[in-house]
Amino acid sequence: MCPTTAATAHDSRDGPRRRRRPTTATASHAGRGGGVWQTGAMTVSFVCRTESGLSREQLFDLARSIDAHVDSQADAGERAVAGVTSGLIGVGQEVTWRARHFGVPVRMTSRITSLAFPERFVDEQVRGPFKAFRHVHEFEARGNGSLMTDRVEFMAPFGPLGRIVERLVLRRYLERLIAERGLYLAGLVPPPTG
Repeated sequence: MCPTTAATAHDSRDGPRRRRRPTTATASHAGRGGGVWQTGAMTVSFVCRTESGLSREQLFDLARSIDAHVDSQADAGERAVAGVTSGLIGVGQEVTWRARHFGVPVRMTSRITSLAFPERFVDEQVRGPFKAFRHVHEFEARGNGSLMTDRVEFMAPFGPLGRIVERLVLRRYLERLIAERGLYLAGLVPPPTG
């Protein structure tokens, strides 16, 4: 789940060669009318924010890096298997991911539907396990670093049964994945160990 308190602060003794560490990661839940980022068509949404000592431009590129995403999701064995499979993904491009979640093999294709460097980009599921999935990535400069805001909204398949699974399992699971990915990209945690 997205943490709601500060993690660790940067130690100035680290020197200039090490990346600064994020100082906070927070989460908030948004309802259907919670902001313009929402389509209103999906049943679940949440927001996860991560502060980093990296510049907005650095964090933006890490967030759209296929290689960094694969590293951050190593515990799920996530791999890019089609479309853009390494480097930076751009607007209009697609990537197909293969992973294992809850012990089940999952395949999901996402497309970058909007990109404004270095402020914002949006990825949306084209094919995959969700009825719909949309992830808005926003970046703003903050002092000597940046703030990354992940806004996620999704809808599970299977009607009323899907709504129950969303509330009992999926929301918390996805919040945790997004929070861990954010902290990894910001430099707070090492990559997962397979």
